[in-house]
Amino acid sequence: MIKIYDLVIIGSGPAGLTAGIYAIRAKLDTLMIEKTGMSGGQIINTTEVDNYPGLPGVGGFELAMKMRSHYDEFGGHCISGEVTGIKDGPVKEIILSDGTSYMTRSIIIAGGAAYRKLGVPGEEKLTGSGVSYCATCDGAFFRSKTVAVVGGGDVALEDALFLSRICLKVFCIHRRDTFRGAPVMAERLLALNNVTALWNTVVESIEGDDCVERIRIKNVIDQTEESLDIDGIFVAVGMQPLSDIYKNLVACDDYGYIIADETCQTNVPGIFAAGDIRTKPLRQVIGAASDGANAVYSVQKYLNALE
Repeated sequence: MIKIYDLVIIGSGPAGLTAGIYAIRAKLDTLMIEKTGMSGGQIINTTEVDNYPGLPGVGGFELAMKMRSHYDEFGGHCISGEVTGIKDGPVKEIILSDGTSYMTRSIIIAGGAAYRKLGVPGEEKLTGSGVSYCATCDGAFFRSKTVAVVGGGDVALEDALFLSRICLKVFCIHRRDTFRGAPVMAERLLALNNVTALWNTVVESIEGDDCVERIRIKNVIDQTEESLDIDGIFVAVGMQPLSDIYKNLVACDDYGYIIADETCQTNVPGIFAAGDIRTKPLRQVIGAASDGANAVYSVQKYLNALE
């Protein structure tokens, strides 16, 4: 006989793990599928998570393991595998890359999103040691220090404004000669005494032994290069939702994020989206965890309606 789960959760970051905990407590027959064999999502690469309530300064990897341990202690079932397709229906089929499939009455997609990288030497090596992709998460570690923000959109402007309130100096590095973000926000930023815009400029490399010490930058107009001494660099060139395989199944916005509100319900009955993969204004660990709880509440309502 083919086993049919009440719920399959795709992804084991904070949204997926929280959903798993809530689902098990709700007595739902639940399976979690994680792609990499390591739970936690983006936070496992974060040195410290300083804004998760009750756990100030907790290491990202430590927090991820605590969440996974919580899920395991409740009897959670998790397998490793890459989802390559979903067949919708009253009973849905999830297909993995190795050809195996799982049947379920409901699905929570919690595959997350990835920060776009600069792709320059030193970036990977110094991620978490001065290279950050979230000013809200890591800005406090650079109080009274000199930092750079790379990007020209709204997120870059918001990050730079946030950092300008706590940092000694903020360099805004943008490959064009004007910001793409909101003009009002750009005007506010450029009026600040501790903010300097470096126009028509790109980062060539990030340098330092154990932490960021300097960056190599190049002017794209005259091709001149120079070294800039900084303590940290915040990359704000966008995020990429890991939603490609779902775009023919559920509605997504122009950026690829799955369209779902606080209920986490997509346009397809029985399929929900939680965490960074769904449309939302703020992507933080606590928001992902909240999504996980909300998604399971919606799953329960959906399953109850089927009975």
